[in-house]
Amino acid sequence: MAGTPVRVLIVENHQLVSESLGMLLDAQPDLHVVGYAASVREAATLPPGVSPDVVIVDFHLDDGFGDEAAAAIKKVHPRARFIFLTRDDGDGALLAAVESGASAFVHKSRAASELIATVYKVAQGGSFITPQAISGVLRRTRDREVKRDKLSPRELEVLQLMSEGMASRQIAKQLGISYTTVRTHIRSIDSKLGAHSKIESVATAHELELVN
Repeated sequence: MAGTPVRVLIVENHQLVSESLGMLLDAQPDLHVVGYAASVREAATLPPGVSPDVVIVDFHLDDGFGDEAAAAIKKVHPRARFIFLTRDDGDGALLAAVESGASAFVHKSRAASELIATVYKVAQGGSFITPQAISGVLRRTRDREVKRDKLSPRELEVLQLMSEGMASRQIAKQLGISYTTVRTHIRSIDSKLGAHSKIESVATAHELELVN
């Protein structure tokens, strides 16, 4: 792409963020923002002339998710390369990025200079999603599924309420079961998650995305 500006499309549902990104990227000598979309629907109806080299897409959009927007854009612009922009730290967004064929995954807390460098590298065919990262997220996904399968539906309910800060007696009242039954569920949850306390079980549940 030497001598030709990298054409960038921004898919972001917050106008302030979108416009700020646009000004940041347009200020670079070899980058040119060719369009904006704020939703999956808008991404799916972009005019063919937009023709982006790189698409920066937010994972959370008003009417869906970034992987849906990426799929819609790919139908019209199959050569476009994708950078997922997200505030999520969980594996769900990274897994969606991997499955959609994205080249990079950038957290919104990162520096602007890092995003700019990522755009240049991705435009040149590079990727920031390493085999090690993919292996790690797949391993954690398997671990999550195994541990979720070990827990009964009632134990998952109790675990969710534990994560919301409810005490055992509050959980009993909420679910209409006895305090003793709640304590039995908690002991079972601790055992199945390999935890030694309620706090550790809740921490593990968050790490494995077993609770909201």
